[in-house]
Amino acid sequence: MTTTVLAAGDDFVLPRLLRAALDDAVGAASTEVEVRELALPWPHVPFGDVAEVHEASGDEDQLIDALADAQVCVTQMAPLTRRVLEASPELRLFAVGRGGPVNANLEAATEHGVRVTFAPGRNATATAEYSIGLLLAAARRIPSTHAAVQRGEWPSSLYAYDAVGLELEGATVGLVGAGAIGGRVARILRAFGSTVLVHDPYADPEALDGVELVELDALLERSDVVSLHARLTEDTREMIDGAALARMRRGAVLVNCARGGLVDHTALADALRSGHLAGAGLDVFDVEPLPQDHPLRGAPGIVTTPHLAGASRAVAHRAADMVAEEVRRYLAGEAAAHLANPAVLR
Repeated sequence: MTTTVLAAGDDFVLPRLLRAALDDAVGAASTEVEVRELALPWPHVPFGDVAEVHEASGDEDQLIDALADAQVCVTQMAPLTRRVLEASPELRLFAVGRGGPVNANLEAATEHGVRVTFAPGRNATATAEYSIGLLLAAARRIPSTHAAVQRGEWPSSLYAYDAVGLELEGATVGLVGAGAIGGRVARILRAFGSTVLVHDPYADPEALDGVELVELDALLERSDVVSLHARLTEDTREMIDGAALARMRRGAVLVNCARGGLVDHTALADALRSGHLAGAGLDVFDVEPLPQDHPLRGAPGIVTTPHLAGASRAVAHRAADMVAEEVRRYLAGEAAAHLANPAVLR
């Protein structure tokens, strides 16, 4: 019996990358797997909500048509909604090449007997490296001084003692979260010669060699730089609020490449404008794209990038490889490596 697989790629994880990964995983010459391609418009068209799912690309009708008679879908952004599931009775596996399958209705998928898998850690290296780059950019004012030179200015006054930035060697850097990304950031910082503090109630101390595990308040009070790598939950939402920012050292720097909802952005803007914080580097925000009236627009010392920390060619290939491996496991009758809805197996 032939298994039909829909490779629903986009302009980052390309359909041809998904096909090539499937060929490698299940065999290019296999007559038992038929691969069908669909091109979704992200990132040239921003992702958004599609019916009840989030951060999705394309629409329900497009996916329903493409899934006709398909048992498997590999994707990054396609919307797996209740309506799509009801219209795709043969679908059995929906493999998402991202850290969390927010574009899939897990409850409805479980009801319809569809396994949903995801790809944790696919962008861990890219995001860790980007976090260090954003840290240096904010701490040393690299973007603003570049812009000044391009305007014909020469801001040598920034050599003044009260204006200069910090060195990572000898600095204390606090990491909130030490999972796949935070753990890599810790290793990079140790190579720089930083003292690394970590707050993570779920961390394995044996996996974090050379760092000190501390409570959040202690981390905020002792760190020259605070970098966020936590998941966004009801417990962590706006964990960096006005009170937390006030605990940070005067002249400290905040970096966030995790989730925008971890930070109270109005309080952060106030801390920057008052001079309490020397800078902040943010790749994620509470509202994306950033509205014209957002409080962080024009804030001093801010470095902002448009949610690009996880963007590298290696990430695209890794995502394709991880979903293709889930297809191989499914065809071989093996357990999924990363199953988002384990209740589907009951």
